[in-house]
Amino acid sequence: MKLREYEAKKVIREYGIPVPAGFLIRSADELPPHLGELGEEIVLKAQVDVGGRGKAGGILMADPATAVATARELFGKSIRGLPVKEILAEQRLDILHEYYLSITVDRSSRQPLILFTEEGGVDIEITAKENPAAIRKAVVNPLMHTIPPFLLREIAGTAPKEIAAVINRLWRIFKEKDALLAEINPLVATPQGVFAADAKIIVDDNALGRQGITVNRDLTEREREAEKHGFSYVELDGDIGVIGNGAGLTMATLDLIEYYGGKAANFLDVGGGAESERVMNAVRLVASVPSVKVIVVNLLGGITKCDEVAKGILAAGIPQRVIVRLAGTNEAEGRRLLSEKGYEMLDTMDLVVRKAVEVTA
Repeated sequence: MKLREYEAKKVIREYGIPVPAGFLIRSADELPPHLGELGEEIVLKAQVDVGGRGKAGGILMADPATAVATARELFGKSIRGLPVKEILAEQRLDILHEYYLSITVDRSSRQPLILFTEEGGVDIEITAKENPAAIRKAVVNPLMHTIPPFLLREIAGTAPKEIAAVINRLWRIFKEKDALLAEINPLVATPQGVFAADAKIIVDDNALGRQGITVNRDLTEREREAEKHGFSYVELDGDIGVIGNGAGLTMATLDLIEYYGGKAANFLDVGGGAESERVMNAVRLVASVPSVKVIVVNLLGGITKCDEVAKGILAAGIPQRVIVRLAGTNEAEGRRLLSEKGYEMLDTMDLVVRKAVEVTA
């Protein structure tokens, strides 16, 4: 789950990384009593869960005389489709130079990876694409408590000496907060020292409970519903609903849809041993996706019984067409139940997927 900027800055401040003076407001009327804390130049930042908010008009400059009106203007906006409900009001820093610092997981080595460059800021993606040599990288043993001094020197280069301490503190955050990403962009040098002008932390969803986070804001309503039922579920952007049992079988179904030129609307692994009520909930969940025109049910009956699957499909009572492939335990009974109600059943995954792609073409 991605923390919002004010949440990420609270964390890094607790670990001793300097951040600008600031506070969170949920209405423009909350601003006047605290304006004296921010100096003569103020930055108002929309706290929305999207990237590129600055270029989308989500960051505005103000002074004490215009701050309230500017905050009202920002509260009236939607940034990339999301309404602004919270604003981080901060002191504007006198920036001498911008750096980029992040720690993430390197998939190839399966270890944490530190990235640092003197060319930080909003165009870091362009730097990474056009001048990758400007970004220094270091793979770190996850068992290390601190980053060794020689490695800090290699990473920081000629940057201000305070940055070495920031790297070590961000490393502690990355480990202790179960982060998949801990990023400061930009990390800025000012006449008063080094500050984290922006911050991003993404916490591993599997560790939310350990971190005291009870609600995963990154989930959609359907993903929360799926989590409640114990489904493995991911929303995609196609029009073919997919229900399988087992991650491998479900992923293979998605791959085959792509192969035949279709687009899957979701991934839903109903799990093993699914009874009729569980299948019914899965079918209704997938059918609730507005883009779904047809649903592929591809299940192999082992501990999952095909007649229970059939009962669940029938009980769902959805308007979309459902194309089914059932094989395994109680297969004949499952096929009989669905055939009596006119459901279309095909013998192989290939045939089911090709038919679904034809329906949506």
